[in-house]
Amino acid sequence: MSSAFSALKEINTFLWSGPLLFLLMGTHLYFTMKLHFPQKKIFHAIKLSILPEKKEDEKNLSVFGALATTLAATLGTGNIVGVSTAVALGGPGAVFWCWITGILGMATSYAECYLGVLYKSRGKDGLYHGGPMYVWENGLHNKFIAKTYAALTLLAAFGAGCTTQSNSLAQTAHTTFGLSPHIVGFGAAVITGLIIIGGIRSIGNVCMKLVPGLALLYMVSCFLLLLINRDALLPAIKLILTHALAPRAVGGGLAGGSLMLTARYGIARGLFTNEAGIGTAAITAAASETTTPTRQAYVSMTAVFWDTVVMCLLSGLVIITNMLRHPESLVGVNEAGLTDVAFSYLPFGGNVFLSLCMIAFAITTLIGWSYLGESAATYLAGEKGIFPYKVVYIVMIYVGAVLPLSFVWESTDFINAMMILPNLGALFLLQKHIKA
Repeated sequence: MSSAFSALKEINTFLWSGPLLFLLMGTHLYFTMKLHFPQKKIFHAIKLSILPEKKEDEKNLSVFGALATTLAATLGTGNIVGVSTAVALGGPGAVFWCWITGILGMATSYAECYLGVLYKSRGKDGLYHGGPMYVWENGLHNKFIAKTYAALTLLAAFGAGCTTQSNSLAQTAHTTFGLSPHIVGFGAAVITGLIIIGGIRSIGNVCMKLVPGLALLYMVSCFLLLLINRDALLPAIKLILTHALAPRAVGGGLAGGSLMLTARYGIARGLFTNEAGIGTAAITAAASETTTPTRQAYVSMTAVFWDTVVMCLLSGLVIITNMLRHPESLVGVNEAGLTDVAFSYLPFGGNVFLSLCMIAFAITTLIGWSYLGESAATYLAGEKGIFPYKVVYIVMIYVGAVLPLSFVWESTDFINAMMILPNLGALFLLQKHIKA
């Protein structure tokens, strides 16, 4: 097992240190130019996300419900802990590269969600199903690659969407509140199970109620910290921009290093957190009631905006302003602890508040990813595969909370890499069908 783990780790290090980063950033830039910069319509897209269509489908998600479910699967520890590790390893300039990834990634998200809606299918139960597997089957007539992508999505659901999230949730609850991982895992499994057993409408309704509130609460707390650190805000922005293009070591023992190192950690963290290019956003986009690809593509594109352009940037600014105002607070802090240290300066139990945010985001991620896996199970086994999948998913939530997951994390990184290839392949092969 140790040799297999070491080999997998080396493969992931190679893939995510160069080839995949260049491939994804190149794709983001390519579709930004080809689609004539769809990012310029971000405010129009936000407006579309909150305006209901004239007819509402009682079985499928609303346009906003699809967006909320996408955000549920992407918002989470990556926006909090992920930005912290990016800054610690790549320096303040990593925040800039993470932000650029979000800006350009909106175009790729638009493209994959457009195809997801264009080639989605409606089942006998009246529910829409879509995503890269349906794009490969209905658009490119290749069932082998379609089934391969669906199988990878199913594995990713049990990994990135389930066990890793429940483990992070359990570790946070144990560290902050002293709760047993067994109790936390069981509780998370019960809560998630009660929600996902009701199907996509139940999932969408919960996500619409929880995700916007959680995101707003976290953003307000970030704005409060930036208000407290307001004298360091402009110096922080200047430091981020200068360090992005001319990296150098800064206070608190944070990384200097090369431009490549800074860009690598910033870009990698942005790609991991918004998932643009992996294709999962297209699955939830296709579940919406709309049959207008352009509308849903614009709305789904805003998930990358909120996730990376807004949330990750706020986290980064909070970390950097705290670093400038309280450099002594960073002594002895590990890579994942920079956000925790920054939030300790909130006037009302900042560390407890941040832990509660991380727990809540982990729960919503469990809920959002459950549908992505369910869609893959439905594609592979039909409706008869849904119930067994949900039972296994609920059990794996508990398992993830109580077991060490180093091998699962590495496996998840590798599965994500394998999902990118068929998804981007479909985008380039069908690019003439994508309209801005």
